[in-house]
Amino acid sequence: MLPTMSWQDIITLEPGKRGGRPCVRNMRIAVADVLGWLAAGMTHQDIISDYPELTENDIRACLAYAADRERRILTAA
Repeated sequence: MLPTMSWQDIITLEPGKRGGRPCVRNMRIAVADVLGWLAAGMTHQDIISDYPELTENDIRACLAYAADRERRILTAA
């Protein structure tokens, strides 16, 4: 079984950075960027090759953030 990871430890929100959008570890790489790359067909390894400052855990945190946000939107509706 994989260890439990909390996206809250990786995804950050800063009002003055990237328009306040959620980013990875205080970097200027937004969650939406990572999700877009994945949606375009890039693999985790492709992303890490292009952005070596990212880790596998960063990419998984972006996915976990998106899943959690989706659950909260559906629950609120």
